[in-house]
Amino acid sequence: MRDHFLVASPYLDDPRFHGGVIYLCEHTEEGALGLLINRPLDIHLGEILEQLDLDGGELDMPVFSGGPVQPERGFVLHGPQTSWQNTAPVSSEVMLTTSRDILAAIGADNGPEEFRVALGYSGWGEGQLEDELASNAWLTCPATTDILFRTPWQDCYGAVLALMGIDLNQLSESVGHA
Repeated sequence: MRDHFLVASPYLDDPRFHGGVIYLCEHTEEGALGLLINRPLDIHLGEILEQLDLDGGELDMPVFSGGPVQPERGFVLHGPQTSWQNTAPVSSEVMLTTSRDILAAIGADNGPEEFRVALGYSGWGEGQLEDELASNAWLTCPATTDILFRTPWQDCYGAVLALMGIDLNQLSESVGHA
């Protein structure tokens, strides 16, 4: 089920994911890994590049909280144009890189055309995501690069729900909370 979006349903008890859109990068028998793509942190990409002594300090782009696991670890979702030291394909259109060289390339204006940078990830152990899916904790649909890369983060949640055929105005915040 990699290369899918996950949206927390009103039945998910964890408030950290309400209103969040997760891009699922990996899903195997051992577990799953995804990145929240619509939870910006209070830090911009330029600040991170400066902290790493890289060019690009002027880049005023959001960095996202990918999830609660290993929040100090960086991830870059990007198109397949180039491969860096630590790059893994998610799909034919999306790659995931965790090495510093992609940040240096982005800072030098040599990076991928489209990308999202996240710190931390959302992870599930063996069978955990399957159990949550079976209990209707997540709504899922195949991902699109249009939403992943070209939709402003503020609009991702509504765009994914629309992709699923769900009207955001018909969802009730109180469902499942008696």
